[in-house]
Amino acid sequence: MHYEGNIIRPPSEANSILLQITVGCSRNKCTFCGAYKGERFRIKTDSVIMEDIAFASNHCRRQRRVFLCDGDALIVPQKRLMNILMEIEKQLPWVTRVGAYANSKSLKMKTLDELKALKAHGLGILYMGLETGDDVTLKKINKGATSEEMIQMGIKARAAGMKLSITVLLGIAGKKRSQVHARETGRVLSAIDPEYVGALTLMLIPGTPLYEDYKDGEFPLLKPEEMLNELKTMIAATELSKGLFHANHASNYLPIKARLPKDKAVTLRLIDEALAGKISLKPEYFRAL
Repeated sequence: MHYEGNIIRPPSEANSILLQITVGCSRNKCTFCGAYKGERFRIKTDSVIMEDIAFASNHCRRQRRVFLCDGDALIVPQKRLMNILMEIEKQLPWVTRVGAYANSKSLKMKTLDELKALKAHGLGILYMGLETGDDVTLKKINKGATSEEMIQMGIKARAAGMKLSITVLLGIAGKKRSQVHARETGRVLSAIDPEYVGALTLMLIPGTPLYEDYKDGEFPLLKPEEMLNELKTMIAATELSKGLFHANHASNYLPIKARLPKDKAVTLRLIDEALAGKISLKPEYFRAL
């Protein structure tokens, strides 16, 4: 396989065939993210992509899923992306699902019918970084979309029949807007009603604009208890029809996996017990990206 730069995939795609069709991220401007800094975004050549699919057909017969790397594979023009999916269907007939990262911009560039066509040829799940539903914070972190745009694009993906996994970031709004961020994020998640929500806890990355703000004293990092209070408010404000809300990433202080609405009450009680000191939080040295 031809891999270049940082290969990043969601935790749930750990056992998937990682097929890199783009290098870097098409936006690469978020103030908190250092994953692709210095990496110029580009789409890989069809010949290299097809060669990697052929390699997978011979050497990856145990994996049942494919994940299209890197930061925003959905940005690939429709015709080229369809050709890639059809080649996966042809050469990897045992694959049951293809996944990819997506953002508001790439979803906006695809019509509903185009998304449905991608779904019909195997693209079954999209991973979208919402980070926050607070418009003030979205602008500050340079996300490139408003909460309403996030809602509309999320609804569009779901209307195409794709599963949607949305990532949110605890602590991204700082101290003053912590609770606003939590409530507004719950509002946006409720409007989209995704199948999966993954809450990560902010970890500052040296070299990013947000890290520089932190060093200059302009961005105070929340304490673990404040992160938990934020998570509690967010879950309380989130209404999903049958979604899985999990905060069991390596960055989180308290592992949580809840099916909403069924597990909401017991999850909120669990957070209260942690805040009361009855449950130990993950030590700082065990946290990781």
